[in-house]
Amino acid sequence: MSDETPPRHDRVTRHPTSGRANSLWHWPDARHPLRVVRNYVAIVLARHSPSLRLKNSLLSAIGVSLGEGVSWGLESTPDVFWPELISVGDHAIVGYDATILCHEFLQEEYRTGEVEIGERAMIGAGAVILPGVRVGAGAQVAANSLVVEDVPAGATVAGVPAVPVDRLTDE
Repeated sequence: MSDETPPRHDRVTRHPTSGRANSLWHWPDARHPLRVVRNYVAIVLARHSPSLRLKNSLLSAIGVSLGEGVSWGLESTPDVFWPELISVGDHAIVGYDATILCHEFLQEEYRTGEVEIGERAMIGAGAVILPGVRVGAGAQVAANSLVVEDVPAGATVAGVPAVPVDRLTDE
């Protein structure tokens, strides 16, 4: 990601909600419930299918943009509300039980943001990618990491929150 790329928080769209209840109570106003149910069913089927072709077909049907040869691991979960905000580049890997979120429900607003996973990038098992994040081509996200900022092309990040690591000197 270049120095000219705005930070994640500047790329998410804020949607204010009103009333005493937190924004999650407003989800039916944000997305039609039938669309969420359709997305949920497709995601559950994709999460449990061992077939990469079936996974990719199901996820494409609900709007996830998938490049050629994408590998989507068992139990991995795309955003159920806005899957169409996810794009995964050619030959990228989304590992076992990874989660890609395109929304954040907060107290007085919810936020949405596109998530881009670059070509040949690897998202480790159990990692969580937050809305608005871009993972560059060939980047690697370690297992169980929380990605709150962009990951430059070719970089490796790990931790909560994920930070760059140098695989040759760090242990």
